[in-house]
Amino acid sequence: MTSNMKAISFVTIKKSNFSSYRKVFIIILILFFILLSGCSSDIKADEPITRTGFAMNTVIQIDLYGTTDSSILDECFSLCSYYESIFSRTMTTSELYALNENSDKQNEISSDLYQLISTGLAYGSISDGRFDITIAPLSDLWNFSSESPTVPDKNDILALLPLVDYRTISLSGTNILNKENPDTKIDLGAVAKGYIADCLKAYLLSEDVTSAVINLGGNVLCVGSKPDGSDFRIGIQKPFGAQDEIAAAFHLSDMSVVTSGIYERYFEEDGVLYHHILDAATGYPCNNDLLSVTILSKKSVDGDALSTTCFLLGLEDGMKLIDSMDDTYAMFITNDGQTHFTTGATNYLIN
Repeated sequence: MTSNMKAISFVTIKKSNFSSYRKVFIIILILFFILLSGCSSDIKADEPITRTGFAMNTVIQIDLYGTTDSSILDECFSLCSYYESIFSRTMTTSELYALNENSDKQNEISSDLYQLISTGLAYGSISDGRFDITIAPLSDLWNFSSESPTVPDKNDILALLPLVDYRTISLSGTNILNKENPDTKIDLGAVAKGYIADCLKAYLLSEDVTSAVINLGGNVLCVGSKPDGSDFRIGIQKPFGAQDEIAAAFHLSDMSVVTSGIYERYFEEDGVLYHHILDAATGYPCNNDLLSVTILSKKSVDGDALSTTCFLLGLEDGMKLIDSMDDTYAMFITNDGQTHFTTGATNYLIN
């Protein structure tokens, strides 16, 4: 990047694990969009009210423009906790945890869980099973949230592979989930934060907040534009780079940006890097030439799902998929450090 990039205010994106309990394997550099001037306690019209906190086992920041009502921020964080109580795979009191532990072949589930599983199944179909929400048994086995993760035994991986098949679950009737195999378990970590961000946006609009930035552990959703009508500026962290080193920056209005990459959660063993994006066909981390995939989209849940889906598909097939979609764009970074953009993506680049 050119030297004048340092003058840009931006959010640096790094996607984190929704269900991690022991660590947050991300560094979110939150350098937002204006400098506060003076020592006055008055809030100016073009300055956001901001809250940064820890929820859903990740760092969250929400910036609201055009309002001084902090109760809206309170409700946003309450909503995050509410959705975590539905979608968390590891929280023992969550709805998803109970579903995974239930051996019944038919299960009545909430509307939110039904809708998110429906989205996950759709992306399973689009990717011909490369994206698979029934990956949970393998996610548990690899356990990247451990203090000292290790490569699982090959036989253990092979024993669990038959449980990973999104086609063995289906939705029917009014909020009914059907399991062909009672041992099937679901992991929504690749779509949950995007869904939650979209729900937060809907809430903000209901409160007449039309300018905001929602950052859920690196899943960023821009609500509208800045109060002066200009775009928000979002920086994408360079894989394995320094905290403030960016690979690219985008100007966005009313759009989401989500990144998946091998540098987010990984460990090395015997000189081999093992990352958290698992291949449902092999049970091992996906082995291709990609370092990261960044998705620009209108809905954050789509960006969340597509960032993982396209990583699993690889550069060529991933770019074809994005180019087939309306209002959706991507940046792929290959292991040689080169950036590859789908059609129209460079229109959003900050040079």
